[in-house]
Order: sequence, then C-alpha cells, then structure tokens
Amino acid sequence: MSDYTLNAANELADLALAEQAASGDEKIVAAIGEVLGASSQTLQEAYLTAVRVRRAEARAHELLAASAAKRAG
Repeated sequence: MSDYTLNAANELADLALAEQAASGDEKIVAAIGEVLGASSQTLQEAYLTAVRVRRAEARAHELLAASAAKRAG
C-alpha cells in the first residue's frame, strides 16, 4: 500500500472521528467508508483499519486511566 493511501486514510479517519464526536452522528464514519468503497476498495480498507486502530487505542487509554484511578482511589 502506498504512503499516499495510508496518509489519506489516516487523515480521513481523524477527520471522520472528530466529526462524529462533534456532531454526535454515529453514521458518518460508516458513510465515508461506503463512499470510499465505491471508488477505491484499497483506500476504504486502509480507512476502516485506521478507524479501528484509533478506536482500539482510545479503549486502551480508557482502561489504563480506569486502572490508574482505581489504584489512586
């Protein structure tokens, strides 16, 4: 996969997740994935992977914060 594809996927994932957080629109991330898939399956796959990675990272940070709070409390 090209650097361009990965960079575009990462940027779109960041923008889509930020828009979801700002608007509360749970469907925006999926809608962008569908638009990408209609034109470029490669970009769609990279985008969906980038979204999953960011969501997994957020869950891991939440777990670590909860563990630290539990120890401190």
